[in-house]
Amino acid sequence: MGTGSPATPPVLHGISDFRTGLHAWLDANDLTPAPDHSLDGQVAQLLRVRRALFDADWMRYGWPTEIGGLGGPAALRAVLGEEVATRDLAEPGIWSMIEVLAPTMISYARPELAAAMVPLLLSGREQWCQGFSEPGSGSDLASLSTKATRHGDEWVISGQKVWTSLAQYAARCVLLARTGPGHDGISAFFVDMDSPGITVRPLRTMHGVDEFAEVFFDDVAVPADRLLGTPGDGWRIAMDLLPYERSTCFWHRIAYLFTRLDQVLAQTDNGEDATLGAAYLALHTVRCRSLGTQRRLAAGARLGPETSIDKVLLATAEQQLFDIARDLLPGVVELDDGPWRTEFLYSRAATIYGGTAEIQRNIIARRLLDLGKE
Repeated sequence: MGTGSPATPPVLHGISDFRTGLHAWLDANDLTPAPDHSLDGQVAQLLRVRRALFDADWMRYGWPTEIGGLGGPAALRAVLGEEVATRDLAEPGIWSMIEVLAPTMISYARPELAAAMVPLLLSGREQWCQGFSEPGSGSDLASLSTKATRHGDEWVISGQKVWTSLAQYAARCVLLARTGPGHDGISAFFVDMDSPGITVRPLRTMHGVDEFAEVFFDDVAVPADRLLGTPGDGWRIAMDLLPYERSTCFWHRIAYLFTRLDQVLAQTDNGEDATLGAAYLALHTVRCRSLGTQRRLAAGARLGPETSIDKVLLATAEQQLFDIARDLLPGVVELDDGPWRTEFLYSRAATIYGGTAEIQRNIIARRLLDLGKE
């Protein structure tokens, strides 16, 4: 079977039917990554996998027909991402970015803009980035200072973003900027990354990968019709991202971590080590929690501060898993310059990115347990 789009998309009768058909297609179409673990190689593989799945229609399920999707529940996208992660076809963190950016465009962009742009992302023809964090405004996103000023039929944006994943590869950016004071003074824009005045500087992290970048905006002109929603909707858009980041994206990550636990088991003679049981229990716990979150989202529930529990559980399980890999596979972190070292070092940031563990515990204490501000 080739990777071209079939004349008629397969008729599905549920998630199980989708998974069965997807399994058969993936078994018949070799999307194995090339032996290139560089970031350039990972991004190239990501776009290759997206395009093959889109051309064969699998990437279109779970998305609305208005943007070229084939409809069906969002859970179909979770299944697709899980299969990609467990087969190691694409790095799950960069794969899952689509689950944050595409729903934002569908919900807030002009319908004609979403219809034109979202298929470019889904099909692997473009990569996008998310311009939220700033120096001094990471977990405290409301304090951002990048400024957008209206001039006729344009907005002119100046400021700096940091920790912007894959900005050096991105054709577009979903950007937050300040258009007024307070939470109601934050607006969101869809910015072309080749616009004059944008400078991207990749950042080398301790795990040796330039996944993040700082991005400078120097009087960047953005057409007024690239505003997402209305002026002042930026904070609401940022809050609406969380259900997708902490549901489908987390589901993909958990599936990937289970494959890494399997690799530890396969490489150690001490299969009865108690720490392996603890790692499995931690992953199983966050998977059960994530399944509940997925079901609430599928039922149309509005997710809120309870997803901070998911974030704490996932970060804890990830760090525990790679701690155990370091202990049970002697030298793979300290002596080998391979994937285990890279992933161990990256796991150290699990309690920082996407909202620090301290901030998440404060949210749980104050908003869920009503323990006050002290």
